[in-house]
Amino acid sequence: MNSFVHKSLVVQLQAGTTDRFPVLAHLSYDAADPFAVTAVFSHDGRVLARWRLDREMLSDGLQGPVGVGDVRLRPVSTGVWQELRMEFRGDARPDGGRPCAVVFAWAPALAAFLRETRDIVAPGREEVRIDDFLAEVIAGG
Repeated sequence: MNSFVHKSLVVQLQAGTTDRFPVLAHLSYDAADPFAVTAVFSHDGRVLARWRLDREMLSDGLQGPVGVGDVRLRPVSTGVWQELRMEFRGDARPDGGRPCAVVFAWAPALAAFLRETRDIVAPGREEVRIDDFLAEVIAGG
């Protein structure tokens, strides 16, 4: 049985007040880290950002607004087009500002990816190997 899912999507990035432009989002899920989805955003072969997202939060974000910190998600509908709006906030700058990037992903493609992850590890069936985790922390990993 496969314990890994990967999907690449073209998403729309909006930084500040700029227009949207397409970038690639490489989504990956590994049963060894059952609560997380890794999203790597790239353009012209360069990695723009890497985020580890909570799988349940992504799923919930397709239904309604979630998140209050660095990551905020909510569904957006423009007629027949359904998107997930993902807002990513960076670290505070010395001037008190905080950079923000917004990514719009086609909701049906993201939902299909999440269904594949649930085929590997169903929600509520996630297991954390605490002994392995503690050994890694103690080793300084």
